[in-house]
Amino acid sequence: MTDAINTKKIAVGMSGGTDSSAASALLVDQGAEVIGLTAHMWKEGSRCCSLEDVERARKVAWHLDIKHFVLNAQEAFTNDVVNPFVEEYLRGRTPSPCVICNKMVKFGFLLNRAVQFECDLIATGHYAQIEEKDEIFRLMKAKDLKKDQSYFLHRLNQRQLSHIIFPLGGMIKADEVLPYIKERGIPARKSGESQDLCFVLDGDAGSFVENYASSTAGHGRIVDACGKTLGAHKGIYRYTVGQRKGLGVASTAPLYVTKIDTERNEVVLGLRAEAMASECLLEDVSWIAEHPPDTSKNYSVRVRYQHKEAPASLELKDVNTVLVKFKEPQFAVSPGQAGVIYDGDEVIGGGWIRGNG
Repeated sequence: MTDAINTKKIAVGMSGGTDSSAASALLVDQGAEVIGLTAHMWKEGSRCCSLEDVERARKVAWHLDIKHFVLNAQEAFTNDVVNPFVEEYLRGRTPSPCVICNKMVKFGFLLNRAVQFECDLIATGHYAQIEEKDEIFRLMKAKDLKKDQSYFLHRLNQRQLSHIIFPLGGMIKADEVLPYIKERGIPARKSGESQDLCFVLDGDAGSFVENYASSTAGHGRIVDACGKTLGAHKGIYRYTVGQRKGLGVASTAPLYVTKIDTERNEVVLGLRAEAMASECLLEDVSWIAEHPPDTSKNYSVRVRYQHKEAPASLELKDVNTVLVKFKEPQFAVSPGQAGVIYDGDEVIGGGWIRGNG
């Protein structure tokens, strides 16, 4: 797919940050015809998609002497990412908006625009790799496992993968990408790592939901597994399974959120052992190869981006619903988060955690 790059016209999703700027420069240096596309997705104050980022990307494009286009993606971002994010929290679930953004905006909205610009491929600064084998495009982990972002890309389909390249996928950020940026003199933004809640500037998802939603369920009880009142909460959307800090409950032993009961508008607490799960159900599963894998094999499953993959077996309930059975119980398996299935370094697919099996 990446052969003869110098004959390709490639659109690069540019944020003005280090990674997308490095990807753009690498492709220019390889002789490709590169254009920069920056999606203005959210209002000022965002950490990845505001007008401030548009200006940074424009400066990088000028430095690289490539054409740069700014696209208004606010409606798509609001409808496909922000609104579902708020709705999930109100349902007592913990969403993964970056997964949806990659599927619907960065490799949906932007890919469609790239095609309109008659580009052969679209590139980004993501740390992941794509390999074509047996006429199937396979999503692989990045060489730099500390920066690997394959978890967030698991819902990409074959059409999308066939039009994508990740120039940084085979590079180590600290040892190769950052020195290259410095040597090239690229005026990229130097900031913290891009994270899931880029549009929630202060990281306070609960306050964002409260301010954004037209209505919320309001205050309710914090209880133990037997229903005993331990305290009061200010909205279930301020909690997630596995949470320990900020509970506002005094206890001689550490307590964790084990369940969010939307019907009762209650947050249930328990000991760490009560926040462990030996299995979970994944729904709306997306398979990279567009069909389920061989379930006689063992795989590994990551239930959150910052969690380690856990050995597990798979039981198909139907083509898009899978029961994951962990070899050892896992902590904080949260409804709404993505459960991503790996076979070694290859992403097989993933779905949304509905709850314990």
